[in-house]
Amino acid sequence: MTRKILTAAVIGALSMGVLAGEAQPLRNHMRERIAQRMQERRAEEERPVDLQAIAPGARKLTETYGTAKGQAIDIYIPPGARDAPVIVMVHGGAWKIGDKANVGSIENKLKYWLPKGYVFVSVNYRLLPEAMAYEQAQDVALALRQVQDHAAEWGASDRRIVLMGHSAGAHIVALLSSKPEMVGKSWAGTVVLDSAAMKVSSVMDGRHPGFYDEAFGSDPAGWARVSPMDQWTPAAVPMLVVCSTKRPDKPCDDARAFQAQVEKAGQAMPVLPQDLSHADVNRTLGQPGAYTQAVEAWVTQRVGR
Repeated sequence: MTRKILTAAVIGALSMGVLAGEAQPLRNHMRERIAQRMQERRAEEERPVDLQAIAPGARKLTETYGTAKGQAIDIYIPPGARDAPVIVMVHGGAWKIGDKANVGSIENKLKYWLPKGYVFVSVNYRLLPEAMAYEQAQDVALALRQVQDHAAEWGASDRRIVLMGHSAGAHIVALLSSKPEMVGKSWAGTVVLDSAAMKVSSVMDGRHPGFYDEAFGSDPAGWARVSPMDQWTPAAVPMLVVCSTKRPDKPCDDARAFQAQVEKAGQAMPVLPQDLSHADVNRTLGQPGAYTQAVEAWVTQRVGR
């Protein structure tokens, strides 16, 4: 009996060794595939947008609004622009990655709004660890003020500007809209694309990814300073809040809580839930369909067009 048990144990050990030997190449293959997919995704995001195919005669400018490397904007100007409305786009990326030229943030929006005569501005800002979320909001405030001050040079209107941001960028634009004195001059409206950080203290008090600690720090007073819901007053810029119903952290709950706060003060904050992933809330905006039409209707109302 003992010999049988020992034999079985030896066979089991040998089998485990074979399985372990087979598992390692499989893990290596999976890592290689993941790395390949990341490289493909990066290459796609960095693919240059064919501006002339989108709007023949359009032009692109790049300007800085500060001395830091990340403080720059791209300005896309349609031909014949005159008193044109402006969309200012702030990319996401967990406050630590992303770029103003990322295809997923700008291509479909350019295809939709540039032929309609909009000037489109895409913003870079300093990222973690160089700047935390509040400093990033200060960067975007400087960028927006530069757009306001120089809009006429691009054939655009300084009164018909809509600010837009996704993910971390959505948090930033919601904060600026709640506290427009950070910019110093108001604008027509803001489209918030799927932020999950409307009340930062609630995020930080619960389970959250580590990059939230990098972005917001550990001081509750600092959380309040960078929290759109805590900073909101009736002087805020009007916002349209888009939220993904597919995300497990339920950003639509935060959006509706913010909406209730604003409506209690006698103002409106429409919430637009979408059956889209977090990435697709951003990437698909500008593609034909009800989602783009709903955002366009609100934007048109705000810019008076």
